[in-house]
Amino acid sequence: MAAEELTKAGHQVMIAEAMPTPARKFLMAGKSGLNLTKAESPAAFFSKFRGPDAPDFGQMDFGPDDVVRWAENLGQPMFTGSTGRVFPTGMKASPLLRAWLARLIESGAGLRTRWRWVGLAGGFHFATPDGDAMLQPDVTVLALGGASWPGLGSDAAWVPTLQQAGVSIAPFRPANMGFHVAWSAPMKKVVGQAVKGVAIHAGNLIGRGEWVISQAGIEGGGIYELAAAIRDGMPATVDLAPDVDHVSLAARFARPKGKLSLGNWLRRVLGDPVKVALLLEWGQPLPDDPAGWAARTKALPLQHAGPMPIDRAISSAGGIAWSAVTPELELRALPNVFVAGEMLDWEAPTGGYLLTGCIALGRHAGRAAARRLAE
Repeated sequence: MAAEELTKAGHQVMIAEAMPTPARKFLMAGKSGLNLTKAESPAAFFSKFRGPDAPDFGQMDFGPDDVVRWAENLGQPMFTGSTGRVFPTGMKASPLLRAWLARLIESGAGLRTRWRWVGLAGGFHFATPDGDAMLQPDVTVLALGGASWPGLGSDAAWVPTLQQAGVSIAPFRPANMGFHVAWSAPMKKVVGQAVKGVAIHAGNLIGRGEWVISQAGIEGGGIYELAAAIRDGMPATVDLAPDVDHVSLAARFARPKGKLSLGNWLRRVLGDPVKVALLLEWGQPLPDDPAGWAARTKALPLQHAGPMPIDRAISSAGGIAWSAVTPELELRALPNVFVAGEMLDWEAPTGGYLLTGCIALGRHAGRAAARRLAE
């Protein structure tokens, strides 16, 4: 996006890509359907973004509708799903990426692959297939990623170089990640199954998305939605029957158990063996009256042993402090160097927010760099 804005302004641009091919994380994001953005008002959409001293992303003036128009201008028709998530009709990221790169090259941008940035002394030093190279550009936009998905290039190897240059950087942490859970033996029978029709409460946040019971713990969109709050110490509870009020649920638990086993009785009440397994796992000590069963079912403590590591996270929190950049995303310690994307200390949930945020930041930095050249 930064290169696109600079070429639009008529400037000579070179994109230095560390990996053998560009945008590998973008392609990974589209592996199961490229969720490019979400159809929400800008106010609702950008309220999901957080980070210490992070600005209002809405001020960058590039929200969900703008992203859709941008993709459609690349010849990629879009559609909105039932949950408001927006995808290309073909679902894949590769056609959009091919069209995007072709437009950049046609606009005069150069692309160098396997060019890894390794130092700053006297200019921008790169390790390349043809040996060392140095560039001394008038302006630079860094978009080097965060610390998740190191195999795709987001390995945070740039951190020491910028720290030595005086840039303040917050330690990276996992974001949009699962949580470790030491399951008991009976839980093995539901490993790999989805948890549906529940609500997770963490403070004033409520998540209704699906999630999965994995061998290592709990993962999936419904967990990622509230992962930042839980990671930062917010206690969470699971409502296994969010569409049933307490009184009605207590009435169900008041039905005679008869000769049914506890598990079979709970399955009759809750109708879902996965919910039953969670209730027996996290509901100890078990209640002994209908009101108690209803209360435990409506507020089951979510027990975990901490977040999964950053190399298993969808994205990362931490990075360049907002105090280290101007409102134009220029590094205060390195004039004429701008930054964008997950390098900065912000996070947002999955569901189109991350991609739109990175696109908006890249556009903002590219436009600022173009203005600097005009000056």
